[in-house]
Amino acid sequence: MKRLTLLRHAKSGWDDPSLPDFERALNARGRRAALVVGKHAQQRALGFDWVVASPAVRVRETLDIFLAELDPPTPDPVWDRRAYLASAATLLDIVRETPADVRHLLLAGHNPGMEELALLLAQGQRDPVYAEVAEKYPTATMACLRLDCDAWGDAAFGSALIERLIRPRDLDPELGPDEHD
Repeated sequence: MKRLTLLRHAKSGWDDPSLPDFERALNARGRRAALVVGKHAQQRALGFDWVVASPAVRVRETLDIFLAELDPPTPDPVWDRRAYLASAATLLDIVRETPADVRHLLLAGHNPGMEELALLLAQGQRDPVYAEVAEKYPTATMACLRLDCDAWGDAAFGSALIERLIRPRDLDPELGPDEHD
């Protein structure tokens, strides 16, 4: 059995319309959400053996804040350009390339790919957690999945169970939804 946590980057700013999408940084609300979700991951002792992430600025900043809350520290992220605005199929390829000795992978990136990957990996799951993911996967949200396989290369759509969905608003009501989540 393998564990996979999917983390969508925290809320970014739209203040400078001339800035390329890749370069957008977190706004104050996003920094706060990344901190709250990181503290929650520490409290739950999630512990990640491997981290792969989009190199976009907003993902880097999310992970800087999120990972700083974890003890023991996690390995430095592997910045994979393929994860930037990736499809679920591309993200699954990244998951399948995870080193064999890794038990818990943290994959950080963007929507709609993160949400689609969670839903496709858990294809066939019909419960409230799955329904919550299908309804909305807001910024700084984590989906924790259990993959029913012994090797990352065997990960496939329909091979996982979404065990938990952690949204910033569940941890701090002031981080509730707005029109851009």
